[in-house]
Amino acid sequence: MRFDIQGELKNLPPRPGIYIMKDENDTIIYVGKAGNLKNRVRSYFSKSQNDLKTLHLVKRISHFEYLVTDTENEAFILENNLIKLHRPKFNIRLKDDKAYPYAKITSERLPRILYSHRRGKDKAKYYGPFVSKQNLRDLLDLVHRLWPLRRCRKLFPRDFNKARPCLNHHIGQCRAPCNRLLNEETYNKYVKEAEMFIQGKDVNVSERLTREMDAAAENMEFERAAELRDTIAALRGLREKQKVEAGDDDRDVIAMAIEKDEALMQVYFVRDGKLSGREHYIMAVAETDSHGDILAAFIKQFYSEAAFIPKELTLISPPAEQKEISVWLSGLTGRQVTITVPQKGEKRAMVNLAQTNAELTMSQFGGHIKKEAERNSQALADLAEALKLSDISLTRIEAYDISNIQGYESVGSMIVFENGKAKNSDYRKFRLRAVIGPDDYAGMEEILTRRLKRYQDNHESFGKLPDIIFVDGGKGQISAVEKALRAMGKSIPVCGMVKDDRHRTRGLLFRGEEVLLPHHGEGFKLVTRIQDEAHRFALEYHKKLRADTQVRSVLDDIPGIGATRRKELLKHFKNMEAIRGASLEALSAAPSMNKKAAESVHNFFKGGK
Repeated sequence: MRFDIQGELKNLPPRPGIYIMKDENDTIIYVGKAGNLKNRVRSYFSKSQNDLKTLHLVKRISHFEYLVTDTENEAFILENNLIKLHRPKFNIRLKDDKAYPYAKITSERLPRILYSHRRGKDKAKYYGPFVSKQNLRDLLDLVHRLWPLRRCRKLFPRDFNKARPCLNHHIGQCRAPCNRLLNEETYNKYVKEAEMFIQGKDVNVSERLTREMDAAAENMEFERAAELRDTIAALRGLREKQKVEAGDDDRDVIAMAIEKDEALMQVYFVRDGKLSGREHYIMAVAETDSHGDILAAFIKQFYSEAAFIPKELTLISPPAEQKEISVWLSGLTGRQVTITVPQKGEKRAMVNLAQTNAELTMSQFGGHIKKEAERNSQALADLAEALKLSDISLTRIEAYDISNIQGYESVGSMIVFENGKAKNSDYRKFRLRAVIGPDDYAGMEEILTRRLKRYQDNHESFGKLPDIIFVDGGKGQISAVEKALRAMGKSIPVCGMVKDDRHRTRGLLFRGEEVLLPHHGEGFKLVTRIQDEAHRFALEYHKKLRADTQVRSVLDDIPGIGATRRKELLKHFKNMEAIRGASLEALSAAPSMNKKAAESVHNFFKGGK
């Protein structure tokens, strides 16, 4: 049905909401918000419109949709979510999708302090994000030197006195609360002290360590004194990285440098009055985008997923929609968040410093960033041409691999490349459940089925489908993936990545024919990177599982199956294959099992959930 744009413009309501512009292929090319949909959307098609970017956009609009909201603030939030989900071509987009680590304090009995790649939706406490992964590792290493906290995965009270103290106890880095050698009250006191230390509230730590070092030296405990001396030096080294003072507040300082269609955003993170780190982000922009629009787009996309939003954002210049953004940020945090553009004093000096660094970074790395983007674009164009898929965008590529040793602990991996670059935050691992023995075809079908089910269930981490799927293998693996796609009602092109006799990338298998790519071309290099990365990621996970199975089993992942039932099941059925294939009645009849536990095991393996 032909879409009558002029007719639909007349029917737009004078209400707040968001509008979605689409091209002739039904691809979303722009998302915007409006306090009055009727006035805002009609302005795009006005004869007096002379904005170059808008004119280019309007030429490509085939039809549009809109959603009405109760308030403009609701439209603001929805607009941002849709931009992040669909990444429309004509919106200002944050190109980097870096994940920064956190210090995690678990909510379990006898809490642990861990390195976490992202902020989880659990009851644990998270501190960060830390812009330097090494800084966080140094900090946690120091924490475990200062406080004898456990690092094991034991569950309490189940595992109290179940085994001898581990190696960390024998080298003095854990007081073995698992064997009641340290009472819980003292242990929790240590955790609280370590938590304050992570927050930067460590004014007495250096003094305490110095007293202990002096006492150890007086008692001629020279080895202990040397250990304390090294700890004090490590503490000083860590804190020297935060010696830039900036008052006593938390704030982020944001500046930018622009070169043609790239904007480099420089962010300084100030925590408790100390410059805790800095980072830069690259954005795709149009030459006609104003500084205010770019700053607004960055703030909305960056802080919608930030684990911590400071009380103040200090900017080089005012963002568009400054008041609305401040209200939105305040709503996210539950407290007032201010946006300032200082004109003098220490804050202006800090903004100028960020601006200088943004310009230097752009001048030093801007050309490299541009060349990398051009190479990746050429690689995708080469692939599309070789596979004769010019009508399909290859923006998102997912690649899958299976790893096992004679069927032992079979695992699958999913890696993701977007716009020709690895997107590590979207990598996923699968521990095969329903497959018995070394059956790569069945394993490939299982992980694709599970991945597609999670997409249908609106699982947050599987919210996008790929434009094309690569599998490490030939016709058998391709058929397994296509079978899973048909079962889930999806139609996505599937390629096999073929290797030569030396186990090096040779070409692609697509629609029953082998496609050879020039070895010197960017397309071939991209396929090689994808194949190597898929294999590396699967093998890395498999090695980890082989190490873990010395103390763990896949049965540990099943609700209701603890250490006792795990041992009884393995003793009764002899091996994991027999447990996978057992009937519900056989599982119920096993020692220590009841009907509920048997159903849990049966559903886990048979349902693939």
